[in-house]
Amino acid sequence: MIKKIFYGLSLLTLCACAELTAVMDTYTTNAPLTENEVAQGLKEALRVGTDSAAARLGQQDGYYGDALVKIQLPPQTDIIVENAGKIPGGQRLVEDVLRHINRAAEQAAGEAGPVFWEAIRQMSISDAFTLLKGEPSAATDYLKENTYDALFELYQPKIEAALDKEIAAGISPNASWESMTNKWNRIADNPLGKMAGLNAVKVDLDTYLTQEALNGLFVKIAQEEAAIRENPQARVNALLKRVFGS
Repeated sequence: MIKKIFYGLSLLTLCACAELTAVMDTYTTNAPLTENEVAQGLKEALRVGTDSAAARLGQQDGYYGDALVKIQLPPQTDIIVENAGKIPGGQRLVEDVLRHINRAAEQAAGEAGPVFWEAIRQMSISDAFTLLKGEPSAATDYLKENTYDALFELYQPKIEAALDKEIAAGISPNASWESMTNKWNRIADNPLGKMAGLNAVKVDLDTYLTQEALNGLFVKIAQEEAAIRENPQARVNALLKRVFGS
């Protein structure tokens, strides 16, 4: 008998707790946003956006297969592309270089996510309120303004390593780039090339590639931010739903 009474009291207690939790959940959901919730919501949006963007770009063809962020050859090489037929195997070589430098960016992008976390952590509450009411890419713009230089310094070595990494036996993005530009420069530097007004190509490839890779990364982060702001289905957890659904 005592056991039955104890069981009944326990059941009532559990039911009461469940009802209290439900009431509290409803109150929390309907209550005005706190400063802390806004700040954490913005930080969570940027964390989700940066992680998602980095993961997508870090896949094979993340850059190369996406026309919006595909890294093209530096503008200084436009003359090579236009005259690729003058280089033995030029057309194939140009496309090989394009593919390889985009592969280098894809390898680096896979490690880009953690670079953002410290900057996100340092976002102030006042910044968060301003960004919540800002333009669709306000948080991304803030992140770019406050992290770009540091990201460049941290990201460039990854790009350099990826450029030197062999994709196949004896073939790396740097090797393909040097093969293409060396062949062109031999033409441009000979007397006939000079008479034709051709210019040798001298480009700091890893710097250019790092800039382009980061620009593409921020384009994707901006897309993620806009989706979280506009599309309820993109709000992947309760905090994002509460902050951006309010």
